Amino acid sequence: MNASSIFTQILKYTGALALVIAVVGGGLGYLFAGTDGLWSALVGVGLAILFAAITAASMLVAIRFTLGAFFGIVMGAWLLKLVIFIVLLVLLRDQPFVDDVVLFLALVVSIIGTLAVDALVVVRGRLSYVSDATLPPAPQD
Repeated sequence: MNASSIFTQILKYTGALALVIAVVGGGLGYLFAGTDGLWSALVGVGLAILFAAITAASMLVAIRFTLGAFFGIVMGAWLLKLVIFIVLLVLLRDQPFVDDVVLFLALVVSIIGTLAVDALVVVRGRLSYVSDATLPPAPQD
C-alpha cells in the first residue's frame, strides 16, 4: 500500500465516521438540548470532519511535489484551518442556536474519532519507512 491509497482510505473512513457521529450526536443533541442541540452537534461534527478532510487532502496533493513544496502545502493547510476555526468561532459565538456543551462534545468526539481512524489506517497500511531505496549489489567473491 502506498501513501496515496492510505490517505484515500482515511478520507473514506472519515466520511463514514462523520455520518455515524452526525446521526448519533445529532440525536443526542436533540434529546438533551432540543433543536439547538441538534444544530450544535452537526456544526461540531462538520467542523472536525472538515479539518480532517483538509489535512488528508493536503497530504494527497503534497506527496506529488518536492520536499519544499510539500512542507509549504502542509503548512498552508494548517494556516487555512486556523483561519477557518477563528472565523467560525467569531461567527458562532453569539448565535442563539448554538448550545456550547453540545458543540464542544461533538467536536471532541469527532476529533478523537478522526484521530483513531487516522491511526488505524496508517498502522494497517504497512507503509515502509523508505520507499525509494535501492540496495547495493552483492559483493563478488
